Order: sequence, then C-alpha cells, then structure tokens
Amino acid sequence: MGSFLLIPILLLGLIVLLSAFFIVKQQTAVIIERFGKFHSVRNSGLHLKIPLVDKIVTRVGLKIQQLDVIVETKTLDDVFVKLKVSVQYVVLRDKVYDAFYQLEYPHDQITSYVFDVVRAEVPKMKLDDVFVKKDDIAIAVKSELQDAMLDYGYDIIKTLVTDIDPDAQVKAAMNRINASEREKIAAQFEGDAARILIVEKAKAEAESKRLQGQGIADQRREIARGLEESVEVLNKVGINSQEASALIVVTQHYDTLQSIGEETNTNLILLPNSPQAGSDMLNNMVASFTASNMIGESMKKQKEEKDKNKQDE
Repeated sequence: MGSFLLIPILLLGLIVLLSAFFIVKQQTAVIIERFGKFHSVRNSGLHLKIPLVDKIVTRVGLKIQQLDVIVETKTLDDVFVKLKVSVQYVVLRDKVYDAFYQLEYPHDQITSYVFDVVRAEVPKMKLDDVFVKKDDIAIAVKSELQDAMLDYGYDIIKTLVTDIDPDAQVKAAMNRINASEREKIAAQFEGDAARILIVEKAKAEAESKRLQGQGIADQRREIARGLEESVEVLNKVGINSQEASALIVVTQHYDTLQSIGEETNTNLILLPNSPQAGSDMLNNMVASFTASNMIGESMKKQKEEKDKNKQDE
C-alpha cells in the first residue's frame, strides 16, 4: 500500500523539480516575482527558480519593434490629410523593470505622443510643404518620443513618415493640375516642332528658288552665247547682223512649231502662226529699238542745250 503512494509522490516531486528550471531565449528578458513581488530580471540562458514560490510574470522582447500610427489632421491650406508614421523602438536591457511596471499600454502611450506632435506640426504647413518636409515631421516626433519614453525604459530608434494621403478630391485636383501642366508643356513642344518645320520648309523652298533662278540664268546665258556665235558665223559668210537675227528668229520659230507637233496630247496654241511671223516680230523689234534710240538722242540733245544755256547766263 505504501509503495503505491510513493510513486505519485515521486512523480509530483519530479514535476516540481523540473518546473524549477526554465530557459530564456536570446534577445528576451524574463521578469520573476516572488509571492507577487518583483524579484529579478533574467536574461538569455538556463535559469533556476523556486517552485511554487517564484513565478514568471512575463517575457519582454528586446528586439527592435515597429508601431504604425495613422494620424488624420489638417494642413495650413485647409486640406485634410492622413499621415502614416512608423515608430521603431526597443526596450532597454537595463530598464526592463521600468518598461513593464510603469506603463500599462506602451503602444497607446506612443500613439498619443505621435498624434500630439503630428497635429502640432502639420497645421503649420501647406500641403506641398508636408511632402517636402516629411523628414522634419519625423525628427520632431522622434525628439518628443525620445524625451518622454526614455524614462519608461523605451529607446526610440527611428521614426519615419511612410505615407501621406490627402483627401480623395484633393488628390484628383492635384492630378488634374499635373495633367494640365504636362499638356501645356506638350503643346509648347508641338508648337516648337511645327515652327521648326515651317522654317526649314521655307529655307528649302528659298534654296530651291535660288537654284532654279540660277539654272534659268545659266540657261539664258548659254542661249545668248549660242546666238552670239551664230551671228558671228553668219557674218563670216557675208550675212549682216539684221539678216542673221531674222534668220535665227525664223529658225527658232519653226523649231518651236516642230517641238509642239511632236507632242501628241498638247493643248498649246502658238499665235501668230503664219510663215512670215518670225520676220514680222523681228521688224517690230527693230522698229522699237530704232524709235527708242531716236527718243534717247532727242532727250540727250535737249539736256545739252539746257546745260549750255545755264552756263551762258
């Protein structure tokens, strides 16, 4: 009968003995209370406590933690905006007692400070400045939190403003402004391109006209040179200049008629078209030149007489 009672007692003793040992993981701290009163803080490794007397109250992580806080506030230009502030913090190894016993809800405490600082800083800025000076906001939040939370055993590693989200209507308006600005720039580039095309086209046309005029001038120069050589050849065989000119005009007249006749679909009508047309044109030209020379000589004599009369006076 006694042996049957001994076995449960031994098992119970073994369980109590095993419960006296416990392991604390790396980057973790364990708070031990004895009869409800703080006794010690144990760090990583194998530890021993008095069974039924010492109690593990909590395990406090010593790794860097992050708390994301979303704050809605108003800017200086009356735009409602939501800011996401990420707070990276860690429990100080030598202040685990303060971190556990002085703050009931550390997350709520940090959140309150973030709300207070952000709602104090952002209303001083316009919306555009909030985007530009988000680092200043983060620094202000860290400075305030660092001073407040250090006494409670928390070290603020870094604060980041990770998102700035204005009201939906404001974002739509900003997108329209951005799109309008880009369309304006695109229109300016298109106008510049069109202007360049017009200038280059005008330059090309001017160059074409210049080359065309140069070609016509060269053509007429060669024609004149050919006529001069033709007159010289005819003069050598005893034909005077007027007869030679008449012969050349008549020859060109009939050459023109021949070239027109070679074209099957031509609509050109050459007037006058009589055999003596070339000679008539030459006679008219000679008569015009003769009359012009006579008028010029007459005007020259009148001018000389006027000059002579002035000198006599």
